[in-house]
Amino acid sequence: MTQDIALCADDRPTLLMIAEPDAWGCLEAAATAVGARLLGSVCMDEAAIRLDRIAHVDMIVLCCARPHAALPGLLTRLDAMAAANDAALVMVTSMDCLDIAYAHHRAPATQWLCDPRDTELAAAITLGLRMRERDPLLRDIGREGDSARIDRLSEEVGRIARALDVLTERSEASQRPEGSWLAERQGGYVAQPAAASLAPMGDELTAGHIRALLRTRRLRDHFLPPDMFADPAWDMLLDLMAARLSGEQVSVSSLCIAAAVPPTTALRWIRQLTDRGIFLRQADPADGRRVFIALSDDAAAAITQWYVARRRILRDEL
Repeated sequence: MTQDIALCADDRPTLLMIAEPDAWGCLEAAATAVGARLLGSVCMDEAAIRLDRIAHVDMIVLCCARPHAALPGLLTRLDAMAAANDAALVMVTSMDCLDIAYAHHRAPATQWLCDPRDTELAAAITLGLRMRERDPLLRDIGREGDSARIDRLSEEVGRIARALDVLTERSEASQRPEGSWLAERQGGYVAQPAAASLAPMGDELTAGHIRALLRTRRLRDHFLPPDMFADPAWDMLLDLMAARLSGEQVSVSSLCIAAAVPPTTALRWIRQLTDRGIFLRQADPADGRRVFIALSDDAAAAITQWYVARRRILRDEL
């Protein structure tokens, strides 16, 4: 007597995790939470061999918490896969690995996360897999719109996660001294007390003038909640302008710190502003493992013109 066995195809989207073993548990939990079929977790040393053996994968999540010798070559290969639309990519880095990863991987559709919360990682995986489900022709036609939509949805999920953190810690927040919001920011320019005076302005725009503007922007956090000023684009523009005027170079990680927002949010803005030609990628001649971010000439000229117009208005009013 024989028994017929119905074989059901598993049509869930497939996912491969590349990370060190200590991160496998967290990443696998995220894959399970979003309903993906995990093909496995592999460390970086074995990733190239595993990729050779896989006929198809819908998404690859690469988690690089520490610099690794295999990372540059692996990033170059994933860059090529992304360009060929072979797989959606989620790049998870720490601040220590951010500059190396950013220098070797340039695929525009990659979702970048830096020290993300679990909700941000799950959201990035979900959004990437949803985009893979769409018809390829439609995806090619609407690629620019899809990228912007992913950015907005990812940012919204991150904002909700941060709001939940604030709500759960409300009792502690009520005991904080006035002005403590400033210490919660990611870094960058720190404002002195409101009574601090600014350096006198000369006739020529200098790095000191720009940095004084950044310090006055930070003064807002002494009086108003910082989440009212969540757009980091202007802070990054000013930071790069100050660096340009002082002859300094700015790494991706340094620019994320200057943005005074979570690194993942800063990375989205860096990508958008680079795509629009406002920011430029510049190779580090002394270290091929990283790149610098700089202002384009047109952006620098626009900021200079804005500064002159702003100064004229203030002078007329005073």
